[in-house]
Amino acid sequence: MGIESSEVMRIKEAAQRVRRRVIRMTYLAGSGHPGGSLSATEIITCLYLKVLRHNPEDPGWHDRDRFILSKGHACPALYAVLAECGYIQEEELWTLRKLGSRLQGHPELNTVPGIDAPAGSEGQGLGIGCGMALAARLEGSQRRVYVMLGDGECDAGNTWESALFAAHQKLDNLTAIIDRNRLQQDDECVRVLDTEPLAEKWRAFNWHVIEIDGHDISQILDAFENARSNKGRPTMIVARTIKGKGVSFMENNVSFHGKPPNQEEYERAMRELGGNG
Repeated sequence: MGIESSEVMRIKEAAQRVRRRVIRMTYLAGSGHPGGSLSATEIITCLYLKVLRHNPEDPGWHDRDRFILSKGHACPALYAVLAECGYIQEEELWTLRKLGSRLQGHPELNTVPGIDAPAGSEGQGLGIGCGMALAARLEGSQRRVYVMLGDGECDAGNTWESALFAAHQKLDNLTAIIDRNRLQQDDECVRVLDTEPLAEKWRAFNWHVIEIDGHDISQILDAFENARSNKGRPTMIVARTIKGKGVSFMENNVSFHGKPPNQEEYERAMRELGGNG
């Protein structure tokens, strides 16, 4: 798939705006998960700006594509992209995790327009996606379902039960993405529970597997186009990413899994991201 350089640049610029919003949101909230939000930024931005069939003016459009953020703690990135698309106003982002806000620390259903599934406990999203994909097939709908997983989430047994189900049902309208930043809440994934060789495991479960750099816009878009043309089995995109991507002191730093920046860190991060500290 040939991607116009202007299109790649448009998405890159949007992703940078999303990063700045993530930093500001978590700083103002005094809580949240910046690391995994920053690693997922390019993928979620590509989905909403280029890949998904959706309509911010009609969020409930029945035949829209569905996106499930199974690693729900990364919702600051999702909220920021929803604001980029016009589902919510940018000013609402600064209410993240505050009393009375719609923007909770994990996505909730029937609150924020553009949210297709709730997320909290890891390992739930792929099963929800399987149900949505099967329902679309039974309805004869052309809508597609996309699910983003964390690599720590691949420790969960229900993830693999869903993997078996999707392959058995030949859900080729289902595409999952693993945000493979190699860090989870407490430590390196390999030290908590080693799932390597991860891509080979999904191939053994009869998924069509694509491995990419999860920060390279062209690779991301090519992977989604590849997934769309795949027939007869679900697709897994294993996206190699960097936790905390774009902020030097957060990159590959497990402590920023669930820790917001303080004022000094916020100002430094914003300078690095080309914003106002």
